[in-house]
Amino acid sequence: MNLGPAAAGANRAALIAAAREVFAEEGLHAPLSAIARRAGVGQGSLYRHFPDRIALAVAAFEDNVEALEDLANTPTTTLADLLTLITRQVVESTAFVDLARIEHADDRVESLAVRSEAALASRLDDGRAVGTVPPDMTSADVMLCLTMVAGAISGRPATQREQVADRAWRLMGITLPAFVEIAAERTG
Repeated sequence: MNLGPAAAGANRAALIAAAREVFAEEGLHAPLSAIARRAGVGQGSLYRHFPDRIALAVAAFEDNVEALEDLANTPTTTLADLLTLITRQVVESTAFVDLARIEHADDRVESLAVRSEAALASRLDDGRAVGTVPPDMTSADVMLCLTMVAGAISGRPATQREQVADRAWRLMGITLPAFVEIAAERTG
């Protein structure tokens, strides 16, 4: 039964949830028809809510940025906490970083990237003050590191991503405590 406009909110939410899942499984360029099918709606409904792939991807990854901003606004949060969160997000779905890398000229995508960088920058000064962040490190440096980590795990099976992300961070001289705990659990 078609509920028409009465189902618009539920359809939009289902499309966003399906997009997050399908992008995580198949990448940013997964067929939009697969997303509509997973959401249980027709492609017409998808395009009514999201006129293009970028609009859908931005909506799907808005929660990632909001979670990063929320954590950054917690007074006891460290840069390592933020890097751990965003690394977990990238491990779950490399599509977010692919979106920022491929579609960076799009204002909608740029907004997500700027907000993410601002959240990370908010903790750089704190890290410098306690000596955990080099004095010359910038938020652009941190974003470059994230892009390198994402590149290292892109195309890898989901079962290998955490370990590869941890190795990539370590090669850059960065140890994320949560990933140390995960490695200890695997070897313990």
